[in-house]
Amino acid sequence: MSHRITLLPGDGIGPEVVDATVTVLEATGVSFKWDRHDKVGAAAMAEFGNPLPEHVLESIRENTVALKGPITTPIGKGFKSVNVGLRQKLDLFANVRPCKSLPGLKTPFQDVDLMIFRENTEGLYSGIENFDERLEIADTISRITKRGSERIINFAFEYARTHGRKKITLVHKANILKQAGALFLGIGRDVAAEYPEIEVNDRIIDNMCMQLVMYPDRYDCVVTTNLFGDILSDLCAGLVGGLGVVAGANIGEDCAVFEAVHGSAPDIAGQGIANPTALIRSGELMLRHLGEVSAADVLHEELLGCYAEGDHLTSDVGGSSTTAEFAERLAERISSRS
Repeated sequence: MSHRITLLPGDGIGPEVVDATVTVLEATGVSFKWDRHDKVGAAAMAEFGNPLPEHVLESIRENTVALKGPITTPIGKGFKSVNVGLRQKLDLFANVRPCKSLPGLKTPFQDVDLMIFRENTEGLYSGIENFDERLEIADTISRITKRGSERIINFAFEYARTHGRKKITLVHKANILKQAGALFLGIGRDVAAEYPEIEVNDRIIDNMCMQLVMYPDRYDCVVTTNLFGDILSDLCAGLVGGLGVVAGANIGEDCAVFEAVHGSAPDIAGQGIANPTALIRSGELMLRHLGEVSAADVLHEELLGCYAEGDHLTSDVGGSSTTAEFAERLAERISSRS
């Protein structure tokens, strides 16, 4: 069986890490047909007047799966985030961010293994904003719904049950956000009652940040709202080496987009020094989503083997290999298992 995948290289270092990831994925022996769209973001804005053209969305809807490199979002001006647009237009309500230690990588903690589940379509990122020019006041509404909360919390509990995870922490700010926080937390407690085999607790967001940088071993799966999940997922990435080495998935009922969650790093674009590990790990998640579990297991094991070996890593993690050299070495290890 051949899987048709929408491929969005993005910009900056995006095309480099995407090409490296394609090399690794094809080494697994799984057959892919890549539906490549190079113009998304600024390039699409220049040509189509839209950073996220409809033909790109249609490609993802038809193929149901996409692999995406980083795409630059202008800060404080210009077009809205393509990442947010994809999540909202395709209703990719579950943002899944595994944060797991890599061998040989020096970090503050070892053996970290956390799963962050972030609601992806509402909250403070709902896009409901107003600006009063006369008074110079900006208002942004954080919208939390029963449906949105139920979907992400159910997703997290089902994932935990399916993958043998033992604990879920509900993260909120119900002490201050009396309505929105209480809604999310109450739904979490109701859903938890349906999963008696899973231990459940809850933490206030600010306390959770402190807990994670002191005792990450006490936590397993974390589920929370959009903004809090955005912050916690980056914090947990920092525990295992940074955004350059953690995967990201955006999953809905009909489509899924797998992406590198780091930035487009235009300052190093074209130099061949970008680390493709984040997108490669996202590729592993994509394989599992496609049902190619054996191939995903081999990729996972050989990626860990590359890091344990330590001889073909990129400079950001202590090596001297180029982006392509790292991918080629990993692909060789994978091919030898086929």
